[in-house]
Amino acid sequence: MDLEKHPREGIEARVDLREQPAEPQVRREPEAAEGCLAVAIRIPVRIIVLVLVVPVRMLWDALVVTGRFLNDALLRPLGRALLWLGRAVFVWPFVGLWRYVVVPVGKALGWLGNVLLVVPLVWLYRSVLTPVGHGLAWAARGVGAAVSWLVRGVAAALGWVYAQLLTPVGHAVAWILKGLGAGLAALGIGVWTVVAWLARYLVVVPAVWLYTWVLAPVGGAVVWCGKGLMWLVSTIVTGIGMALYWIARILFVLPALALWRWILTPVGRVLAVIGREVWDALGHAWRVAGHISLAVGRFLGTLLRWIFVEPVRWVYRGVLTPVGHVVRDTVLRPAAEAARSVGRATRQALAAARESVRQARADFRRMLFGEPRQPQPVGRREPSAPEARTLGSSTTALTKD
Repeated sequence: MDLEKHPREGIEARVDLREQPAEPQVRREPEAAEGCLAVAIRIPVRIIVLVLVVPVRMLWDALVVTGRFLNDALLRPLGRALLWLGRAVFVWPFVGLWRYVVVPVGKALGWLGNVLLVVPLVWLYRSVLTPVGHGLAWAARGVGAAVSWLVRGVAAALGWVYAQLLTPVGHAVAWILKGLGAGLAALGIGVWTVVAWLARYLVVVPAVWLYTWVLAPVGGAVVWCGKGLMWLVSTIVTGIGMALYWIARILFVLPALALWRWILTPVGRVLAVIGREVWDALGHAWRVAGHISLAVGRFLGTLLRWIFVEPVRWVYRGVLTPVGHVVRDTVLRPAAEAARSVGRATRQALAAARESVRQARADFRRMLFGEPRQPQPVGRREPSAPEARTLGSSTTALTKD
């Protein structure tokens, strides 16, 4: 019917729908179906929890409002007063002591130390120690030059002795030792050859025969027996282990698995459903109790405003404000104007007295010491500031009249 009455609007709507880009469709996961146990537990649990939580929530909100009021009206001003008192008692005396006692005393001690220690030590260093050090350095350079000359002489003598005496003697000793070393080497090679032949045929060959024909067969037999014994022991241990495994599985694992699967898991699921519903009921009841507490608080606030605040406000606006204005206009402003007049007269009197004292002091000084000497004007070739140069006047010697 709508398309028949307004065909143009229907066509435009279809065109707009075609022109608009298709929005991406978000696939939503289907919500898990709740069981009958959760539905049967939910309503009674929520009713019981709501009845239990509403007084607690109202008490909590009352405590929060009381705490905020005490914080704003008592604790914060008290804290600021204690902070100011602490500064006045502990901080400001120490600051004054540091600024007006310790710092001036430190500066005086620094100046005294500079005058009594630094300046004399600097004078001693510049006037005494520096010349003495220069003299010692000059003497040390002279001694060093003498010692170096003596060392060079001794080194030259030792070099001559080494080149002319020790070198030929060392060559002769080396030649003798080389000959002795060659003889001893030949003797050692012969002895080593004889000892090696004896050791080969007296020790190595019998040991190899003993290992090949006696120890190796005996060791193989011992290893074969050990392998058989280990196989037997491992077979026995494996059989005992399998028997113990099946006994433990039948006596402990299968009963524990059945207990877990058929008793603990269903009970745990039921307890999880109950716990989840209790937790959800607590959250829901806490929020509902918050709304109830808010409504009760607003009602009490409105009642308090209409009983106490509005009468006090009306008394302030209708009675105290006009009375205050009358008192201000008839008493306070004239008193303030009179006080300002008295202050002005007092300031003028004090200014006149100060001027009189200043004039009397100046007259007394003039009577004792005379008039002060006035500066004598000095002739200047350049014009002064009020008499600047113009086109009609000149200061040069050639154009003067």
